Amino acid sequence: MNNELIDVLDENGVKTGKVLARNDVHKNGLWHRAIVVAVINEKNEVLLQQRSANKEKNANMWDISVAGHISAGQDSLSAAAREINEEVSINLGYNVSIKDFRYMYSFRKEQKFREDFIERQFYDFLILRKNDLKIEDIKIQESEVQAIKFCSMPELRELIESKQIVERKEVYSILKDYIFKI
Repeated sequence: MNNELIDVLDENGVKTGKVLARNDVHKNGLWHRAIVVAVINEKNEVLLQQRSANKEKNANMWDISVAGHISAGQDSLSAAAREINEEVSINLGYNVSIKDFRYMYSFRKEQKFREDFIERQFYDFLILRKNDLKIEDIKIQESEVQAIKFCSMPELRELIESKQIVERKEVYSILKDYIFKI
């Protein structure tokens, strides 16, 4: 979805009124908003996805359950529900809805991947708890995701230390605190 339309933000996260295609936003290094969602089961394991080999960044790496851009005019909760229903459809007879999420916090991050691919994003981190969720109940979007698995916190720590997972230290730190407080 590289032509996805995105609201351009200023450096404080306020909408500027401009709406541009995703490619233009990254090419020009403009601020925008994205979501990061951790899906957690009753064993306090986190659902991880292995990114597709054809992704423009972090190809083949393990990542948090779901991450994605917030489309123009959309809010974080609606974007989170859309991304989960697109990337890792949870086959429970219904779609995930905005009331299922717990907002954790927001942070901003800048990364330069190439001269023509600069990410300046405000991330909204959300958690979705689903009991009795099994891998076989999840249908992946193969153009985005090549594999999924549940991961305990010690396993997640190993993936972080071995750099086999997308770097999201802001998310993993809050996630660890959340799981250990339950």
